[in-house]
Amino acid sequence: MQEKLKAFERLLIIMDELREQCPWDKKQTMDSLRHLTIEETYELADAILEKDMTNIKKELGDVLLHIVFYARIASETNDGSTSLTTGFNITDVINSLCDKLIHRHPHIYSDVKVENEQQVKENWEKLKLKEGNKSVLSGVPKSLPALVKASRIQEKARAVGFDWDKPEQVWAKVEEELNEFKHEVETKASHEKTEAEFGDVLFSLINYARFVGINPEDALERTNKKFIKRFQYLESEAEKLGKPLSEMTLAEMDVYWNKAKGLNTEKE
Repeated sequence: MQEKLKAFERLLIIMDELREQCPWDKKQTMDSLRHLTIEETYELADAILEKDMTNIKKELGDVLLHIVFYARIASETNDGSTSLTTGFNITDVINSLCDKLIHRHPHIYSDVKVENEQQVKENWEKLKLKEGNKSVLSGVPKSLPALVKASRIQEKARAVGFDWDKPEQVWAKVEEELNEFKHEVETKASHEKTEAEFGDVLFSLINYARFVGINPEDALERTNKKFIKRFQYLESEAEKLGKPLSEMTLAEMDVYWNKAKGLNTEKE
């Protein structure tokens, strides 16, 4: 424990030194750091998806730096880019987190009994509502990517019992939405109606993925990476032939695409 505390203290000292002495660090505000924080979070997500432990460690450090940076700025009480009227510091951040974790885990720190993970989630959401959240869904960030947001919405709704009972029911909903989307396309309905039905298809598929234990964001990103690797193989083969892709027929491209699949370029 002492080693961990010493390492954290070292980080805080370095952060103070950089904020006071480095021209770049001195200039930063919460607003200027925001987009960088988002970028670092996505880099961490990439490393996790790749199961790259070396980069996970590195990216976790970058995210931790941002947390410490925001707390340092807040401790100055005059960010200059926000409407902060009262400051806080890293001690306040940590203590606030600890208090919340203890309060929301009464099955650990009190006499509440739970039988499974689902009951833990249900208690968590009930406690959030008691804390003043007007809606179960109020904790879903508005700026989340739509795919991730849909998944979180469904998880939170499930935590209070609003959910299907069986995967078969969810799949029936997927088929229903697919048929409705197909109908709108075939009848040449308005763009708005077709778009709405397509959204319903995606939402129902994300819901089904949850029921069968698939993270839709991870699944789609792995497919993206697989497509990129196969397409880049196709590009490299076309370059060897000295023939631009734009001059190849689809049948010719298909030959190399199938070769890419056979070579297992995506390392599945």
